[in-house]
Amino acid sequence: MKQTEFFGEGSITQLKQLLYDMGAKRIFLVTGKNSFEKSGAKATMNDLLNELTVKRYEVISECPDLEFIKAGMNDLRLAECDAVVAVGGGNVIDTAKAVNFFSSQSITPEECIRSVSNNKGKGLPLVAIPTTSGSGSEATHFAVVYSGDVKHSLAAESILPDVAIVDPELTYSLSPYQTAVSGIDVFCQAIESAWATGSNDESRKYSRESLTLIMRSFISAVKMSSAESRRDMSLASNIAGKAINISKTTAPHAVSYSMTRMFGIPHGQAVCITLGEFLKFNYEVNSADCNDSRGEAHVKCTIEEIFKLTGSSDVNDCMEKIKSLIRSAGLKTNLRDLGIDSTDKLELIARSTNAERLSNNPRKITQEVLLEILKNVY
Repeated sequence: MKQTEFFGEGSITQLKQLLYDMGAKRIFLVTGKNSFEKSGAKATMNDLLNELTVKRYEVISECPDLEFIKAGMNDLRLAECDAVVAVGGGNVIDTAKAVNFFSSQSITPEECIRSVSNNKGKGLPLVAIPTTSGSGSEATHFAVVYSGDVKHSLAAESILPDVAIVDPELTYSLSPYQTAVSGIDVFCQAIESAWATGSNDESRKYSRESLTLIMRSFISAVKMSSAESRRDMSLASNIAGKAINISKTTAPHAVSYSMTRMFGIPHGQAVCITLGEFLKFNYEVNSADCNDSRGEAHVKCTIEEIFKLTGSSDVNDCMEKIKSLIRSAGLKTNLRDLGIDSTDKLELIARSTNAERLSNNPRKITQEVLLEILKNVY
């Protein structure tokens, strides 16, 4: 599925003409609790919204929760809308993607989750407008859905938003901490998409482009919030989203979901805390435990390119560069500081980690190895 993209300051103003061209008069608007107003999106869209019939669905859950999504499906069907517009961070956009996708299927959401390959329906036209430089959800055909404490990953070409509007001005109001937590997720996506077994030449090209922008502008965006750094991070996020849309993510993301769901650790913080350890682990790959059909030499070569892009001389230097970047952004580098303060909690995280994402890691991981990696950042 081909996506229409708009990028740049003020690009949100394209929405009016887009909806007009779609013939959309009744809009299902999915937003966060506060970001819609704080980002400036509400003020910019006011005139447009006054000309349309709008059903606003406010995302109040901290993760894309199945029960909350089902309530959104009911609202969408009752509203008889022509299009869906999502304005917010990754949680908001993923929720909108899931509501729209599930609403078009002939089977229940629970059945969709169990047999996503059988889902054929195409939802309403969907416009995704991110207000963070983080998830890259506007550029992917995936959506995360939680049922209780269990994370599910929906994947279908029809989930990809029809239109992505990436306006850096909508990120200007982010606090330094919000900028750090969302931006470090982009950093992890850029690195993981390079070494993933599902990577290809195109995804690695996106990875390089995104990582170059991040190394230039991430800390500046956190500490000084210049227009140039915000623009770079918005672009880096979108490009990293395109990378993982091809490659998917790997072990650091797989481990992070339990930390977020069970212990309330923000997603970007949860992902980055194991990144350096997995970098070293993956670089030490051998022929017996290599997951990538292209072989251990390919994996090592890919990670050595990450050394160059981060200005590192070797694997240990790169691990220190990663830790330094995390600390400079004001984030934590060990689990005890985040309240994960016992072996029992580490074991719970290891047991709960998504096996599918581990299979996309370039080196095979056992639960025992995973526990050792967690202990290294304890």
